[in-house]
Amino acid sequence: MERGPAVGAGLGAGARIRALLGCLVKVLLWVASALLYFGSEQAARLLGSPCLRRLYHAWLAAVVIFGPLLQFHVNPRTIFASHGNFFNIKFVNSAWGWTCTFLGGFVLLVVFLATRRVAVTARHLSRLVVGAAVWRGAGRAFLLIEDLTGSCFEPLPQGLLLHELPDRRSCLAAGHQWRGYTVSSHTFLLTFCCLLMAEEAAVFAKYLAHGLPAGAPLRLVFLLNVLLLGLWNFLLLCTVIYFHQYTHKVVGAAVGTFAWYLTYGSWYHQPWSPGSPGHGLFPRPHSSRKHN
Repeated sequence: MERGPAVGAGLGAGARIRALLGCLVKVLLWVASALLYFGSEQAARLLGSPCLRRLYHAWLAAVVIFGPLLQFHVNPRTIFASHGNFFNIKFVNSAWGWTCTFLGGFVLLVVFLATRRVAVTARHLSRLVVGAAVWRGAGRAFLLIEDLTGSCFEPLPQGLLLHELPDRRSCLAAGHQWRGYTVSSHTFLLTFCCLLMAEEAAVFAKYLAHGLPAGAPLRLVFLLNVLLLGLWNFLLLCTVIYFHQYTHKVVGAAVGTFAWYLTYGSWYHQPWSPGSPGHGLFPRPHSSRKHN
């Protein structure tokens, strides 16, 4: 007979706790939504500014040219100085895969939500196919340069012994080392990905300005691309500080910038190209004409 009120009180307390937790979840979701909205708006405004994009190009050039000087002021035993560090293995070595995954999702959502046309969406996504071809072609060209400029060496306790083996394959098959001019493929790829992502993400400011659908999923994908762009900048700085010779890094970054210029700065503005980011997505304002 005495357990009834105690059980009722327990049930009432449980209901109040559940109600409190429900309110807490709603508040957290509201805060997360507000942060997502605010963060995406500010990031879109920054990336959409032509002036800041030009400054960003200058920033990348400064990182590659002057970044190696920081090697005299950083800890050489840090985790980022190791070729086998987590970021180098999981991200830098697969930088194009990460870029295609994140940026492909963003381009797909933006273009399809703006046009509702599969053909236009496929045309804009083809820029990533061109980028993949650029990456593959540059990698093969770098290997060819190393083959043409290299020589075969055998490591000995006293030093290196030069061999007359004619090519890399026969040299490596003999257990020796092939050393030639090695353009930094990591510097090339990170520079190219940074320029490419900044160019593609800049479209989001105009997308928002036209009042097109911009729900939480699209904003989240956009912010993930912004975070990846920030990571590429950080890893590019680590690469130029800790790895490769100076000229190898500068040449790699120069080739990456030139590849960006040939595609985004030149070819994509032609009618027979995949088109520049944002091309054909937004209605053009009609100029009003006065008739006398």
